[in-house]
Amino acid sequence: MAQKVFPTKSNLIYTKKSLELTKTGWEFLDRKRNILVREMMNEIDRSKEIRSKISENFTQAFEALRNASVTMGLFGGYSLLVPIEDSLQISYYSVMGIELPRITIDETVLLPYYGMEGTDSQLDYAYLKFNEVKRLVVQLAQTETGVFRLADMIKKTQKRANALKNIVIPQYEQTIKYISEALDENERESFARLKVVKNRDVENS
Repeated sequence: MAQKVFPTKSNLIYTKKSLELTKTGWEFLDRKRNILVREMMNEIDRSKEIRSKISENFTQAFEALRNASVTMGLFGGYSLLVPIEDSLQISYYSVMGIELPRITIDETVLLPYYGMEGTDSQLDYAYLKFNEVKRLVVQLAQTETGVFRLADMIKKTQKRANALKNIVIPQYEQTIKYISEALDENERESFARLKVVKNRDVENS
């Protein structure tokens, strides 16, 4: 349904300008959505790759622990000697106005926190693999948080774009049609009245 506006030339010009601005806004939202979708798909592919690496490293780490337990017996106490990771840092970067996280940890200095006596290379190997898992989990947290935020913004952007395309733009177009038809009708009526007046003037002369 056309917006109820008084059919004047100034309103026609204003509505046409509003329509052009709205179309420009819709084109911007559509481009934004496409960029965000590409970014999200890249992050999803990266997430799959990281998950695969995590699974691989976990498998190797647990295999090494199982082998170590055969020769060492119980060794859970050695884990208490490894320091707790507390270097996690979070910053943000912007993609099309969306704040995405950048999560980092300091490079781990791989020191022999436990003594060599009573341990074997399988425990060392497990330690290295679990350290790699820690690094990958940080990357996964960054990537999947980014995917969630991108998906949310894509949904909002699509909703706004649909509102402009399916509601606002058609309303402006109908309003322009209504004003144009009303102005044409007024012009025809004015022409008819002018013609009647001229005919009267001719008859009276």
